[in-house]
Parts: sequence; C-alpha cells; structure tokens
Amino acid sequence: MNNKFSKNSYFFIGIAGTGMSAIAQYLKAAGHTVAGSDRQFQKDQFNESKAALEAEGIQCFEQGANGISDDVHVVVVSTAIEESVPEVQQARALGKPIKKRSEILAEIVSQKKTIAIGGTSGKSTTTAMLFEILSHAGLQPSVIGGAGLTRLINQGKIGNAAYGEGEWLVIEADESDGSIVQYHPEIGVLLNVDKDHQDLDALMELFKTFQQHSKNFIVNLSHPLAASLSTKNAADFDVEESAISSIHADGFNQEGSSIQFNVKGVRFSINSPGKHNMENALAAIAVANSIGVDLQTAADALKGYEGIYRRHQVLGEKNGITVIDDFAHNPVKCARSIQACQPFSEKLIAWFQPHGYGPTRFLRHDFVEEISAVLRPQDEIWMSEIYYAGGTAVKDISSNDLIEDFKKRGKSAFFVEDRNQLVACMRPHFTPSTTLLLMGARDPSLGSFAKSLFELI
Repeated sequence: MNNKFSKNSYFFIGIAGTGMSAIAQYLKAAGHTVAGSDRQFQKDQFNESKAALEAEGIQCFEQGANGISDDVHVVVVSTAIEESVPEVQQARALGKPIKKRSEILAEIVSQKKTIAIGGTSGKSTTTAMLFEILSHAGLQPSVIGGAGLTRLINQGKIGNAAYGEGEWLVIEADESDGSIVQYHPEIGVLLNVDKDHQDLDALMELFKTFQQHSKNFIVNLSHPLAASLSTKNAADFDVEESAISSIHADGFNQEGSSIQFNVKGVRFSINSPGKHNMENALAAIAVANSIGVDLQTAADALKGYEGIYRRHQVLGEKNGITVIDDFAHNPVKCARSIQACQPFSEKLIAWFQPHGYGPTRFLRHDFVEEISAVLRPQDEIWMSEIYYAGGTAVKDISSNDLIEDFKKRGKSAFFVEDRNQLVACMRPHFTPSTTLLLMGARDPSLGSFAKSLFELI
C-alpha cells in the first residue's frame, strides 16, 4: 500500500457485520491500528465474532461505550448505521472523518491489483475458489469476501478476509447496495444477472458501469444477460453443451456432494454440489488461467477446497436424515440449491425463511415459479414467517401467501410460522432417505438455528 494508508487508525461502527469485519481484519493485517464497536457485543457475554477479532489484535467495544479516541484517523460505517448511533455522534463531535465501508474498500482496491467478482449469485463461492487457486499457485493473494472460508474458520478466524504479500487481491463486489460501481479493478468478473431485490434494468445499468470501470472484463457466456456485456475477452467462459468459448467445462458428474467436470482435457473434482458450482469454479479457473496459472495447478488446488460458511454446509446425517445449511435467498439461488441437493437422497425437504417484507413481495411470483419448476413429486417446500430486522416495513405479506401459491400449483407445501416448531411438524414427513435443506440469509441466527435443529433430528 502507498502512503495513503500509512500508520492510519480506523474505528469501525458495526464491526461484527460481514462486510465490515472483513475490511477491519484486512487493514489490521496490513499493519494499521483497528478498533470497533457493535450492538451485538454485550458486557460479560461471549461473542464469537468479538473473540475472533480480538484474537487478531482488534480492540472491540460495546456500542455506546465511547470507544473513539483522539488518535483515530478515520471512522468507518456501513449503510445500516444511522446518525443517532452514539459513536457517530461522538465522531462528529471530535471532527473525525466518517467514511462508508464501500469507500474504504474502493481505496483498498486502488492500492492492489484487484480481481472483483460480480453477479447476483455465486460471488462468495467464486471469490473463495479463486483465492484457493492463487494461494496454491504460490501467489500469496489477499481476499475480502462475503462469507467465511472454512479453511480459515478452522484456524479460529472469522474467515472472510486474509492479507497476503502478493500483488493480487480478490474481492466480492456487491451490487445490492450499488457499491460495485465504486471499484476500478484490474479484472472484473460477471457471473450472472438474475432478478434479486432490483429489477433487471437497474441491475444491468450497475453491471454496465462495473464493466466500464474494469481494465479487463471476463463474463459467463452461458448467461445471456452477462454475455451481453462481454468485451470478447479471451478468458470469457461457458458451460453450454456446445462450446462457445475457449474456456469451456463439460463432462459434468455429481456423486453425493462431489462434482467432476473437464476443462481442456484436465479433470476437476470439487467437494461442492451442483452445476452452479461448476460455473463458479470455471469462473475462478478462467481468471486464474488468464494471469498465468495452469489448469492442472488449478485442479490440484480445488481438490482441497473446503467450502465456505453456510454454502451447502453439510451439518451431518442422523437417522437417515442429511441436514444441509445454505445461504440461498433469491429465487434462482433457492432453485439451484434444491437441484444441487436432490442427488443426496430419494426425498428432499426444503425449508426457506424469506427476509424483508418488501423483497418478499417483490419476488413472490419468482420464488414460486423458480422453486416449483425444480421440485420433484416426492419433494416438499416448507416456510416459516418472514425475517424482520426492524424498521418501518409494511407487513402486508406472509410466507404463508407463498405456500398457498405453491399449493395451487399442486406442490407439497407447508407453513410453520414459528421455526422452532419445525422438527416436530416435519417428523412424520421424514423417510429413511431424506435430505433437509435449510435456506435463508440476512438473519444472523440462521447458522446457530441450523445446528440446533440438527441436534433435534
């Protein structure tokens, strides 16, 4: 990094958030002083994120604990932090500059040769896979992602960031808050474009700007909207039955949670289910190959890929029931997640907790359309009530409305308002060969909920 970041002291308000904690860890590892507060941190209560951050040398405070000292250079906030938060008021009183998380990330991007992974699905997985390949190739990359890498989590870290001495940085470029347009990466990657909280026209405008800001732009030619933004880069890739690019995957096979496929005669095997993960892997392979990593090195790297937190995370098998926890939360992601898990057993029971009344209302038809299209006759879809994070949302829709839509299509669909009653209600539906797939996002308790549910099976 250049002098722009020399000896700075940062204070993050809302540091436990996924995007915030990733940048905080990166900056700390890069040699800066970092501290932060979060409403999740309570006095005399253990918090896993707090412990992991403190283990990295990041001082953590309860929100409102006046943790901003005179020597803090920059205060960092996320879009979720309001002016009424005590630390924001304290920063204003002290005259400290306040920057958005995305602004800090844009500054970091400008200091490294950055590969920015964009698209409405698969960003976290592709980011993690590419980091795995570049690490195996000895390039000592850095990563700032949207989910914890299992390999890093097993080292006691949050796992969503790592600082390397090499020249390459891999980031997940988020379109949901519009911040993707702030980055000017060496390589921009577009995986796909599907309806997700915004209509397609708005998304395409964001991704077009992302393309224009990228020095090199690589797209998934298998996805029509992504392909429409192609700059004819030699590293464009596809998974169509008839190859339309030089970076092409074929020979797909899935056995349980493991997939295999070929790229230019090199056989790849990855412990991540579903054809969509072949696309994610191919994106990582294409990018790595474009900067000089040979295909066999990439194949060797991905054999050891351990996955990321809550992305088809197999919690275990008990009494013939396999429980899988997944971050899927938009219509296409949910449908692909269901398809990826169907080979696990004879029957699949999918449970989904939507988040936000506005997004659920906006995507209601799409959820029912996409999920109905992939459910087999023996499969079932279950839902609990919409996750509400607070605010002034109009609560004029229920998950049960979607369940009724599924029933009208002849699907086996069930509504259990209180998710804590799920196992009791589902138990009569379990067969000796059933996969229980849990899907949802935004709710920070979903990971612990999935583990507690597995204990009840």
